[in-house]
Amino acid sequence: MKSIAISGSVRQNVGKRDAKELRYEGNIPAVLYGGKEQTHLSVSAADLKPALYTADVVFIELDINGKKTRAVVQEAQFHPLTDQVTHVDFLELFDDKEVTVNIPVTLTGTSPGVKMGGKLVQKLRNLRVKALPNNLPQTIEVPMDGLEVGKSYRVRQVELTDAKVLNNSDDTIVSVIMSRALRQAEQEAAKAAKGGKK
Repeated sequence: MKSIAISGSVRQNVGKRDAKELRYEGNIPAVLYGGKEQTHLSVSAADLKPALYTADVVFIELDINGKKTRAVVQEAQFHPLTDQVTHVDFLELFDDKEVTVNIPVTLTGTSPGVKMGGKLVQKLRNLRVKALPNNLPQTIEVPMDGLEVGKSYRVRQVELTDAKVLNNSDDTIVSVIMSRALRQAEQEAAKAAKGGKK
């Protein structure tokens, strides 16, 4: 798992005016929960970027006034117009406590259906996975080698050790459908075959 270190400061005042001032200074109001008590803190917006603008799961080594904690970003709120981060929820991690995290899906190999002209449709880009922090996979690999036209790869086909996928087992992750060009080519081939039989 990727890991980054971020320093945070405990917030003395927790209010809208204080949050606005923090953002003006380039900091983001945040909450750390999952432990014995919630901690309201602020972190630098610049420090947070590598954890937010990536599909990967990133462990964060939080240093709050000298106290070190391992966490993940559980949720981030963005401003609807500027897309700036307005608030972040950190979930504290414990080696013996399972967490649920969205893990990105990586497609590997080449689909024979796509080579034939089929169209690749990826329905799920992340899967919700529950595991102990040290057992969380960095990514979930979905092999494309067996995907012919009309075939799908479903959640139930994902095999993880020491981790559980929480999505519905029937959900389709990726499928190869017949493209318009391929359908046209097949229809033309069928017409030519019929014409040849006369």
